[in-house]
Amino acid sequence: MGGPMARNLVKAGHDVAVFDLDAAAMARVPGATAAASAADAARGADFVLTMLPAGAHVREAWLGAGGMAAASPPEAVLIDCSTIDVATARAVAAGCGRAFFDAPVSGGVMGAEAASLTFMVGGAAEAFARAEPILKHMGRAVIHCGAAGAGQAAKACNNMMLAATMIVTAEAFVLAESLGLSHQALFEVAQRSSGQSWSLSTYCPVPGPVPGSPANRDYAPGFAASLMVKDLGLAVGAAEAGGVATPIGARALELYRAFVEAGGGGTDFSGIIRMLRDRA
Repeated sequence: MGGPMARNLVKAGHDVAVFDLDAAAMARVPGATAAASAADAARGADFVLTMLPAGAHVREAWLGAGGMAAASPPEAVLIDCSTIDVATARAVAAGCGRAFFDAPVSGGVMGAEAASLTFMVGGAAEAFARAEPILKHMGRAVIHCGAAGAGQAAKACNNMMLAATMIVTAEAFVLAESLGLSHQALFEVAQRSSGQSWSLSTYCPVPGPVPGSPANRDYAPGFAASLMVKDLGLAVGAAEAGGVATPIGARALELYRAFVEAGGGGTDFSGIIRMLRDRA
């Protein structure tokens, strides 16, 4: 995700310094300067952005040995686009001593490449106007959701809905197959009826109706099923901590965990249709 996002910043005319533990990843951002460390990438920057796997990595990069917050200028705007837990996002925001935003994204690798991501942003309203133009170089929608942590809260809720709608969409196509209904016929009807959803219209889990969906590339991600398990875990964990009943979200987590345990972790999350077919 970070690679195509950085490439879009270069295309927009910004001077971009990049750092990754994998040198090959930095080489895939032509026009950017490869920094020697995360802190070196942050020094002198007007905006500093991260895209990392988990909350522990975010905390370490900004406040720990990574030293990005301390290395950045006092007036810099700091933006983390990772998907992590709300508590860590709030702790990092409080500890940075700079304007800091949690800004997780929706749209997957395809959205990152096309600069069509949706950014869900949490942080101080008075500084949001400074962050918004940079994010708009990488996304189609930039939504300020509230104070620190609000972006992560929105992402958890959104991805719980996404997981559930993808599962039921895949179930519907498996049912259609058993009834002799073609994929295209179901797609045409649901697309124009009450069954319409992003999982159907943009990320259809069967090949054919939506040429750009991962189903047409043997379910190469995209958004890997292992990452969906991570995001659902954050959502269900937040629900349990708050005493909120999310039975469908919890069941979606169970199904995606089963899919990953069966070897589907590196497959796009829409590939769960294969497990559903196997269970039929």
